Amino acid sequence: MRGEWLVRKVLQCYWRWQRSLTLGARGMVFDETGRVLLIRHTYTPGWLLPGGGVERGETLLGALRRELKEEANVTLTGPPELLGIFSNELYFPGDHVAVYLVRHWSQDSLPKPNLEIAEVGFFSPDALPDGTTEATRRRLEEYTKRLEPSDMW
Repeated sequence: MRGEWLVRKVLQCYWRWQRSLTLGARGMVFDETGRVLLIRHTYTPGWLLPGGGVERGETLLGALRRELKEEANVTLTGPPELLGIFSNELYFPGDHVAVYLVRHWSQDSLPKPNLEIAEVGFFSPDALPDGTTEATRRRLEEYTKRLEPSDMW
């Protein structure tokens, strides 16, 4: 998207002004065949685990629940498991991302593309789509191969 870098920097400055630290929650949702749910936004490149920022007054689980529903039409039906909290310092200074394993969930249908979400799909961890972000690839590899997770996003 043209001007994406500038928009991202302006938004980062705004969030930095609003609060010194930011926090996000993402869900690692696997279907019954072992495929992982990924989303692709309209405003930034790459395939990602679904999730987003924690708003003021919202808990990590509340943000995860809200983002999964908004982005992928996924409803939590049981408690997710926290896999780790990662520093996103390289891409967004002061940002941290909590990743949850979501074992208990339901989904009526895959959502249709909208202003925020370009695509949603399930993919084999061994055959991720082109453009899957490095951080997403790392988290999936750490989980599926039972590797020691890095502290960095």
